[in-house]
Amino acid sequence: MKLHWSPKSPYVRKVMVCAHELNIVDKIERVRSVAAMLKPNPAIMKDNPLSKIPTLVLDDGRALFDSDVICEYLNEQAGGALFPQAVKDRWPSRRWHAFGDGLLEVLVLWRNERDREQPLEPLMHAFEVKTFASLDQLEREVPALQAAPYSIGHIAIGCALGYMDYRFDTLGWRARAPQLAAWFETIVQRSSFRQTEPVDG
Repeated sequence: MKLHWSPKSPYVRKVMVCAHELNIVDKIERVRSVAAMLKPNPAIMKDNPLSKIPTLVLDDGRALFDSDVICEYLNEQAGGALFPQAVKDRWPSRRWHAFGDGLLEVLVLWRNERDREQPLEPLMHAFEVKTFASLDQLEREVPALQAAPYSIGHIAIGCALGYMDYRFDTLGWRARAPQLAAWFETIVQRSSFRQTEPVDG
């Protein structure tokens, strides 16, 4: 399998965390790919016309995207348990997965707007409000996260918080959500997270 990959993408990180958790990293060839919003990448577009990463190209030439689909595919191929099937665990896990991805989307859009020459202040404020509300909600859910079996939901939320550290290091989110911060510190001690920390360059 071939993965269009970048060490800075939080969505790629989610895929790679899953690959490490499932012990199938050695089955994935990583291809360094730049997916800039304003400059479609022809190399990626051969496999994904949306010019987005992560994109996973299977051995038979078929391509899978986006990160949700790729993670579920890897889990199925490896016979993993990152996508719980028991009803009591399935829907909390899927909800946390959506929550983590949704928070990531807000953060990515916030960063893009922040980096514009003239950021739109009402939009910047909206992103801040959504982020802080998400942190407040997750802070309340820490006991449930701790009690639930480790799953794709934990990975998605962990990647979102990791991206917050990487791109919003002055936000001071830990002071706002101390229980969530403590939970996050246990997550990032996992080998899968240590080996996928975002890096520049």
